[in-house]
Amino acid sequence: MNRVEIESFIKSFILFFVSLEVLIGVIFYKEYQQDKAKFEEKIFNEMKLCSFDLKCSDYTVDFQKKGTKQLYTLYTENNSLYSYYLIPNTYKYHLKISYPSSKYEEKVKLLKSHRKKELLLITLVVLLLTILFSLYSMYPLRKAFNLTQEFIKDILHDFNTPISSIILNIKMLTKTKENHSKVNRIEQSLNTILSLQENLKSYLAHNPQEDERFDIHQLVTQRVEPLENIYPNIKFSIKGKVLWLNNNKSAISRILDNLLSNAAKYNKEDGSVTVEIREKSISISDTGRGIKNVNKVFDRFYKEHDRGLGIGLHIVKKLCDELRFKIEVTSEVGVGSCFLIVFK
Repeated sequence: MNRVEIESFIKSFILFFVSLEVLIGVIFYKEYQQDKAKFEEKIFNEMKLCSFDLKCSDYTVDFQKKGTKQLYTLYTENNSLYSYYLIPNTYKYHLKISYPSSKYEEKVKLLKSHRKKELLLITLVVLLLTILFSLYSMYPLRKAFNLTQEFIKDILHDFNTPISSIILNIKMLTKTKENHSKVNRIEQSLNTILSLQENLKSYLAHNPQEDERFDIHQLVTQRVEPLENIYPNIKFSIKGKVLWLNNNKSAISRILDNLLSNAAKYNKEDGSVTVEIREKSISISDTGRGIKNVNKVFDRFYKEHDRGLGIGLHIVKKLCDELRFKIEVTSEVGVGSCFLIVFK
């Protein structure tokens, strides 16, 4: 099972199992109380019989002065049961019949033990049923997920032909002074497409790319270079020194590409984008339009402008979560935004 299926299974299991266990626990507690009440009623009936013939070896018989206690009523005190009865031809004393606390506690423990064994057996059955139910409830999700995977794999396969054709044609182009920069931009864009394709293939195969050691400053410089050609009116500046990371370079490249392209795309005319590299973090700030609803900025398909699909920042948040990075955003409408990524 993949991560999504495991998460779905765990949530379904917890919800179903906990709900049933709470319900079963309440039922068993009420049944235990009923068992206890029946036992006490049995004791009370035996006390009544004992009050006539006093032949009751399991009970203690005593005579006490008349008090405020009501006759023929069962009382419980310190796990001891007792009741008062009228003695013929006398009104000063009452007959007190008691059931020893040790025997009462022993009987109550037996009742508890019996119910606990039943509860344990039912819990095992519920556990098995919950696992089967959770697996069964995942079937539609797994089926839809497999169909989506097959569809994406077919698209990736169909991409190979046009991408290969573009690569061959680019290699045939002559890099003159006039078209050198244009050809380079086409190559860089094509490399980005190929990188996204490889990331998607790796994701579908559930084989996360291995970590590698690289300089984040150098990587930022590489990702900024094509954007400077696409947005010549935007001033890009990189602050900070060399910072070596041992992590998924491809995933971090995708994070940077999304944040940098958004910072340039939604910037003001003749605006600026500043990347500041610190010891354990990196921030990307711009002088753009700003974000109204900062709390929704990472939601899938959420967007405040006509451009874009509203999934770029959702991908950024997802990648940061997978890499265990902390990402924060501050923004002011009409002033700009700042995205801060704290490395683990």
